[in-house]
Amino acid sequence: MIDLSLLFALTGSVPNLYYAAPLVVVISLVYGATRHEHPAEIIKHSLRSIIWVVGFMAVIMAVIWVAGVMI
Repeated sequence: MIDLSLLFALTGSVPNLYYAAPLVVVISLVYGATRHEHPAEIIKHSLRSIIWVVGFMAVIMAVIWVAGVMI
């Protein structure tokens, strides 16, 4: 039987940002696969999507950080 208190203690020490990385990769791959059929095109489109999403998240994080510093 799995001790749930140990599981909660282990997951509590992992920053939530680490959960975003696999999610962004999977979403980009699925989005690329809905647009293209060839694996090379899917990978190229997925990489562009990953760069776009990470860049957008960085801009939003910077805006929130600047707003927090100003307070």
